[in-house]
Parts: sequence; structure tokens; C-alpha cells
Amino acid sequence: MIELQDVTVRFDEREILRGVDLTVAAGETLVILGASGSGKSTILRVLIGLVKPTSGRVLIDGVDVTDYSERQWNEVRRHMGYVFQYSALFDSMTVGENVAFGLVRQNELSKDEIAANVRERLQLVGLAEWQDALPQQLSGGMKKRVALARALATEPKVVLYDEPTAGLDPISAATVDRLIRRAQHQYGTSGVVVTHELDSARTVADRLAFLHQGRFIADAPADTFWQSDNPLVQNFLQGKSELDEEERRP
Repeated sequence: MIELQDVTVRFDEREILRGVDLTVAAGETLVILGASGSGKSTILRVLIGLVKPTSGRVLIDGVDVTDYSERQWNEVRRHMGYVFQYSALFDSMTVGENVAFGLVRQNELSKDEIAANVRERLQLVGLAEWQDALPQQLSGGMKKRVALARALATEPKVVLYDEPTAGLDPISAATVDRLIRRAQHQYGTSGVVVTHELDSARTVADRLAFLHQGRFIADAPADTFWQSDNPLVQNFLQGKSELDEEERRP
């Protein structure tokens, strides 16, 4: 389980997160929605130790990791996966080498064990025959699938997804969404997904939370979130901006 308790993050004089409380249970996928600049990606960076809270606490499996050193955080990250918005594959490495990257760095498995792990993850995302290809030979959707395979290769307890379907066509996006769901079921991982894509949110979420100006203003199971009575949430879901509301006023 991962948890944020009253977390505030300030950069200079700007407050990005304000008193955020968040809990993600084992095996649960939480989707975080919100407008651009609301602080969604900052939450992911706090969870993986790239941003230290100005105040508040970060707990993983009940252990307070807020003040961990970089060396201690590196140990925590061994049990976490991260899918970057733009895949972040290494262009000079093959698909298979990209997927194996974290395993090689951990230096715990034999070459044969790493090779078997890579094959299994690439089969999961439907790219086993592309193991020897280079990233520039892949489409955007295929790169996202490789990034997912890489995140899962180290058998993480939790995977963090930063806009995993951004820039993809609807078919590729739907494929990535199904794979996120399949990975959760097959490996029992928890997930935190930051996205603007409502179709993706509907597909992958067990629970959804809405972040507005650095605070959560709604948090509910997937089957009830869409009926939220919060007007800010409904405006977002219906694609209405504050400008739209101002134009309707007499």
C-alpha cells in the first residue's frame, strides 16, 4: 500500500500540492484526473521519490520513506515501475535490451533468467517478435507497450503511469489500456494512472480522484465517480471550461 499524508509541495513561492491525502491499496488501480497544471504529475514524482514534500509524509507498506536518502530510495524503487509520458526508451538499445534494463542494473538474475523474463513481458504486450528491433522502428503505440513491458519486468508492487495513452490514436490507446488492466490482473500490481483521457480512465480505474489546484476535491469508486455532484468535476467530464461558464453568465 502507498500513502500520502497531508502532503504539500512548494517550488519557490508556488504551491503545487496543498495538503494532499491519498491511499492506494494493494492490487488497486487509481486514476487521477485533473486539468493541466493541477499537480497530477507532481504526485507521481513524490510517490517515486523524485520530489520531496515541503511538508507531510510518504508511506510505502506502512514505512515512512519521506526523509529517505537517495540510496534508500533506490532500494524502494526496485519494487516500483514507471511508464513515462513519452515512453523514454533508449534509442541505442534494442527492444529486448530496453525491457531488460532494470533487471541488468539489479544484477540479481542470470542471463538466461533475464532472457526468459523479457520474453514473457514482451509476449504479454504482444511484441515478442520485435525483441531485436530498435525503438525507431516502432510506432508510438508499440513504444508505449515496450515501456509497459519494461516497467513490469522487475516484478514491481506498484506501477506509476504518466499519461500512458497521450498522443496515441484511439486503437493504440485502447490496446494500451487493456494491457494495463491485464497486467494488474496477471501480476497483482497496484497502479496510479495520471491521464486526461476519459475513455482510458473508464477502462483501467478501480477508483478515481480529481485534483483541482493542488487538492483532491473528489475521490470515489469507478462505478460512482462519474455521477459526482461536484460542479468542477462535472465541468471537466463534460469538457466545459471556466471561460464557458463566464460566457453563459448574464
